[in-house]
Amino acid sequence: MSYLVPSEFVTKMVDAGESKIFMSTRDTVIRAFMAGAILALAAVFAVTVTVQTGFPIIGAILFPVGFCMLYLLGFDLLTGVFVLTPLALIDKRPGVTIGGVLRNWGLVFIGNFLGALTVAVMMAVVFTYGFSTPPDKVGTVISHIGENRTLGYAQYGAAGMLTIFLRGMLCNWMVSTGVVGAMISTSVSGKVIAMWMPIMLFFGMTFEHSVVNMFLFPSAMLMGGNFSVMDYMIWNELPTVLGNLIGGLAFTGLTLYATHVRTAPKRRLPQPHLQPAE
Repeated sequence: MSYLVPSEFVTKMVDAGESKIFMSTRDTVIRAFMAGAILALAAVFAVTVTVQTGFPIIGAILFPVGFCMLYLLGFDLLTGVFVLTPLALIDKRPGVTIGGVLRNWGLVFIGNFLGALTVAVMMAVVFTYGFSTPPDKVGTVISHIGENRTLGYAQYGAAGMLTIFLRGMLCNWMVSTGVVGAMISTSVSGKVIAMWMPIMLFFGMTFEHSVVNMFLFPSAMLMGGNFSVMDYMIWNELPTVLGNLIGGLAFTGLTLYATHVRTAPKRRLPQPHLQPAE
């Protein structure tokens, strides 16, 4: 599968972060829009398979198909740029600034949200025959996901907020590992295998992914989910975004960079004491 050693693919991570910071506004938004839309379709697919089979693990096994598609096509998720662009800043690449990193995050957030929202509206129409009938079985499940993962957290107060945040951290630990997986190999099969494993894990464990949630919650509200926009933002999206940022950067980006680019000096073996000649 044409495996690259860590020192090689971590350098590619820094290069990728730098290129994303200097990308034009138009290209950044288009790529983010398509990433959000494709990931939303993958979420619909996974929920549909789960409803059809009754086995959530099958949905988790198949969900990574969307992630693999969008990264092979060169599109960008917020969870990925959270990890890659700060590395270019830390590596002191010429012209890279905090403002440039924040600009990239903002544009990718907007693009991801618009793409996911577009699919949310389209699928809500599909699930309700143009809002002329109640949602079908899959649509009903999605609407309840929205309620359970907003009001379900809110009932626990601070403990619920901590739970969202930690599930967001754990999510992007795995998702950003999938982003790195796309750089581990130079072959399509190698990239897909390396991306598939951590993405399957995050979805199977129902961790909180900010971009997937950009589809699930608007879609649920369109189909009668019993929660508000503020419930969604406060009790899911905002703490999830913060958890995704810290988890991905701390557990994936900084650890790989620190140990494969900014490596510590090698230990020196103690020199044996020479006995003076008699």
